Amino acid sequence: MRLPARLPALLLDLVAVLAFAAAGRRSHDSGDGLSAVLDIAWPFAVGALAGHLLLALAPPLRDQSPARVLAGVVVWPVTVTLGMLLRQATGDGTAWSFVLVATGVLGALLVGWRTVLALVRRGAQE
Repeated sequence: MRLPARLPALLLDLVAVLAFAAAGRRSHDSGDGLSAVLDIAWPFAVGALAGHLLLALAPPLRDQSPARVLAGVVVWPVTVTLGMLLRQATGDGTAWSFVLVATGVLGALLVGWRTVLALVRRGAQE
């Protein structure tokens, strides 16, 4: 699958990461505006990009649509794991409570939009 066909799913995943970061910043009042959101989001955005790279390169996945639920199940743990490793490497927090919340919220967002899309497509076929 070529890059232009992969771009919408990647963009939706990056929007999900930004939404996660914005909600976290807002609930903890951790700084002002966009710079605080980007400070939280960038490690997870890198993780999401790595997850999409894995989708594009792994033989069993590369011909699949990145909008499928299975793709979300692949991108999600890569996003969380790499995001946490980058946060730890740069001195940002990786408390267990944050790891658990990030894993749950990013899972709901990254797999969630794909699940909704699959249900809408299934409903349109009926």
